Formats: sequence, C-alpha cells, structure tokens
Amino acid sequence: MIASTADVDEKAVIGAGTRIWHLAQVREDATVGRNCTVGRGAYIGPGVVLGDNCKLQNGALVYEPARLADGVFVGPAAVLTNDEYPRAVTPDGRLKTGDDWTAVGVTVGEGAAIGARAVCVAPVTVGRWALVAAGAVVTKDVPDFALVVGVPARRVGWVGRAGRPLIATTATIWVCPATAAVYVEAEGLLTEI
Repeated sequence: MIASTADVDEKAVIGAGTRIWHLAQVREDATVGRNCTVGRGAYIGPGVVLGDNCKLQNGALVYEPARLADGVFVGPAAVLTNDEYPRAVTPDGRLKTGDDWTAVGVTVGEGAAIGARAVCVAPVTVGRWALVAAGAVVTKDVPDFALVVGVPARRVGWVGRAGRPLIATTATIWVCPATAAVYVEAEGLLTEI
C-alpha cells in the first residue's frame, strides 16, 4: 500500500506488504524490505537499505548510505545523518555538490530501536537490539543490547529483545523481566545465553 500522496521513485525497490503513508519520500535505488511501515512525512535517501519488518515513524529522516537490518524501529522525527563535515558551500563559497563530499552512513543492527527525535551522527553503528532513548545524540558506536541516553549518548544499562531494561542478578548476569531471557556481560559487552 503506497499512499497517493507519497513520493516513491520508480527505481526504488519496495517489498511485499510494505505500507508507505502520506507525504513520505523514498528516493531512487532505495530498498525497503517486506512488511515495513514508512510513516507520514518520513524520508528514505538514495540507496538506503531497510530490512524486513522495519518501522519508520512520522517525520523520520534516514539519509544515504544508511543500512537498517530487519526489525529496526526509527521513532518520530529521528534523524540518521550522513555528513561528517556539513557545509552548504565549499571554502571558496561555491555551492557544494555531491562531488564535494563523501556520504558516510549509520548502520543499525537487527531489532534495534531509535527513539523519538534522537539523532545518530554518522558514521556510527547501533548494535543489535540496542535502544537509543528519545532525544539522545549518538556520536559513537552503541553495543548490542545497550540502553543509551543523553547528549552525547552514553550507556546507562542493558535491554533485552523486548526493549525492557534488564535486571542484574550477579555482577555479570542479567535477566529480562518480560521474557526471562538470560544475558552475560563481559568486557563491556552483553551476550544472550
């Protein structure tokens, strides 16, 4: 289902069961997987890749060359940037073109969630099942299952696949209160057992 007011380039690839809502834009050579939802006014840049079962809420902006794995959530008005040194003009005052810079992307792992109005400043990777809190500004890589908050974002805990904060049962063992899944922490990383 593609809303009549959405702007989907004919060179974009849209998976079966995907819904693209009012005023959303999907640019050329973008790939949107199966059963995704692209909310009102969302933007997907040229060549961006979204896996299956992704959800981009209203006003989410995903700039090229971002790569989102299966099951990624991008909240309302969240932004995934692509320019390390943003300028409208070159040092001599000429309007920049695509030849004047190199796009760098944000990579988001399976099942991860980016909260409302969060900003991921490329190049960064958000790990599998991680949770970036609303309003956070991510300036460095986020480990799998990490819960990050603030400006700049910093890890304040761990979350499981259900998105709930994990509960420590020992110094290295964590349990999900929603699913009872068990995780082990070692050297600043979390692994699901």
